Amino acid sequence: MNIREVILDHFEDAVKRRRHLHMYPELSFKEHETKKYIYNELKDLPLEIERDVGGNGVVARLIVNDDYKTVAFRADFDALEIQEENDVEYKSKNEGVMHACGHDAHTAALITFAHILSDYKDELPVNVVFIFQHAEELVPGGAKSMIEDGCLDGVDYFFGTHVAALEPVHQFGWNYDSMYANADTFTITATGKGGHGAAPHTSHDPILASAYLIEQLQSIVSRNVDPLKSAVLSITAFNSGHAFNVIPNGTELKGTLRTYDSDVREFVLSRIEEVAKGVGLSQNVDFNVDIHRGYPALKNDVKMTDYVRGLAEEDVNFVESVVELPSSMGGEDAAYYLQKVPGCYFSTGVGNVDKGIEYPHHHPKFDIDEEGLKSVLELFLKIVLNFDKVDA
Repeated sequence: MNIREVILDHFEDAVKRRRHLHMYPELSFKEHETKKYIYNELKDLPLEIERDVGGNGVVARLIVNDDYKTVAFRADFDALEIQEENDVEYKSKNEGVMHACGHDAHTAALITFAHILSDYKDELPVNVVFIFQHAEELVPGGAKSMIEDGCLDGVDYFFGTHVAALEPVHQFGWNYDSMYANADTFTITATGKGGHGAAPHTSHDPILASAYLIEQLQSIVSRNVDPLKSAVLSITAFNSGHAFNVIPNGTELKGTLRTYDSDVREFVLSRIEEVAKGVGLSQNVDFNVDIHRGYPALKNDVKMTDYVRGLAEEDVNFVESVVELPSSMGGEDAAYYLQKVPGCYFSTGVGNVDKGIEYPHHHPKFDIDEEGLKSVLELFLKIVLNFDKVDA
């Protein structure tokens, strides 16, 4: 296979698929038309296709030889509740919903990848599983339920990429350690005793108590966590009351905790509950802490990361730079796949300041330089075509 020529031959189709998906985004767990589109793009290929895996997921298997190893590639396809502000011909047609994280690019690339490999099935040294995953953006996510429903059955290794709009187009980014963090969330409700704003002594003020709690929660990381380890605790919402002269009965706080190490994760989560209990006792307010454990930290396999990194550094057509990325405090449910089988999840740059593509993920003006799809396809193809050389 001439990788360069094959990619150029399929590039226009990849762009068309990406733009179609971008125009018709759907929110997590509601991707009904998207899953139909994916199936229709795959149904005529020599694939074993399973629909509604773990919910709205689609899994397609290209079986070359039962004696071969099997590698899986994953693309997510849900969108975000954002009103798009880009003035482009492929602007979202679904009011208030936008592909502002690149999942449309992930899915378009994986569909195109499946088409290419199907054409060259007899040349492949591995079996390939294409995992099209719903609901990455909303916990509990789609990865866990798809795994429980068998999407990794028979899979030996896992690979995937996330496009990065703040990294230059055609850049390959890798990380040995924690590519992404444990991503937990919590809600804390306070129940006090409301009253007149002019007579606070007759009430048990949940607003004042919550303000104290916020201050104390911020000290957990700075005063309880080893400074050589990482943790971020952020209060992101504080809701209570309506009237200027009424002390309300209760409040609600929301926040997130990001960590890498499991021991730090468990310690901080326990301290959140302990601190809330202590502040509540001191202020005559009852705090209820509801913790929701999110996606685990994503940790790549060193051997597979070395393999992909080596492919990105030698005999490339489109990849222009290779960089080691710092760990991110973002969350990514691809971590669940890597808990089950070894593999590598990497970053592919799609930013281009000259084209005005410089807005971060989850921004209403997020976009990608579609040239970056060539790098995604090149890396995916090289992973498969060279896998017989891996001492796996």
